[in-house]
Amino acid sequence: MRIDRWLVVIVVAYCMASCASPIAKFTYEAPKKIAPSAVNFENQSQKADTYFWDFGDGNTSSEAMPNYRYLVSGNYEVTLKATKGKKTATTKRNIVIKAPEKCLVEIQTEFGNMLVELYEATPKHRDNFVKLAENGFYNDLLFHRVIDGFMVQGGDPESKDASPNKSLGSGGPGYKVDAEFSGDLVHVKGALAAARTPDAMNPERQSSGSQFYIVQGRAVDASMLDVMERRLGTRYTEEQRAAYLEHGGTPHLDGGYTIFGQVIEGLDIIDKISAAETTNRDRPTTDIKMTVQVIK
Repeated sequence: MRIDRWLVVIVVAYCMASCASPIAKFTYEAPKKIAPSAVNFENQSQKADTYFWDFGDGNTSSEAMPNYRYLVSGNYEVTLKATKGKKTATTKRNIVIKAPEKCLVEIQTEFGNMLVELYEATPKHRDNFVKLAENGFYNDLLFHRVIDGFMVQGGDPESKDASPNKSLGSGGPGYKVDAEFSGDLVHVKGALAAARTPDAMNPERQSSGSQFYIVQGRAVDASMLDVMERRLGTRYTEEQRAAYLEHGGTPHLDGGYTIFGQVIEGLDIIDKISAAETTNRDRPTTDIKMTVQVIK
């Protein structure tokens, strides 16, 4: 009889443990609540075996402790469902991500993403780039010209679904953008600038309506900057010199092309794209596509 009683106790205890309802609970940490913002979720649920997260922007996860990146601002309702067997508990919390004060875009590639700040000093180029990006113009276009140690170029609409032998680099949206030169902006690594046709056919140095390049460049020393100062008839600021000496770039392009942005995260992605094998026309032998997302 005593053995039977102990068996009953064990069975009841097991049933209570196995039949207990799960509890869904989580907290989160967002070091900055300004887009783009990475949010670390700490799952504090109990008595659950599986989880389902809805981040409130159409994306989901089944990870226990997800880290999620909100690309755009908004008021997001995050839902966590904790499940054990046939029983599910649900909890929800709101996360507010604010819009950035600066104009930011993200250039997404198979190698990773580059976060780019667009400059207020070049409003025509900034607004044109944002307009095209919001209309999806750049999505699935190629980095069609890649020169290691120099730059990566894209934005030709003819590059979308282009055959391997197609000549690229002359396409655009049907208009040009007036030059916006600024002595405050130089071709350090990560500089975003507008491509254009040569001076002989473009004396006003107008920019392509869509094509751009991102500087990779090479190491720069003080003597190179001295030569450029004499050529340009100007002087680099201490900050510009320091940036060139630390990051490198292409100072010989200064004063000739409109710089309208700078990569502020993802400089290593430029190196990865630049390392791609290319044809004798500088086109990567394997297509490198882009998607451009405006951060709001």
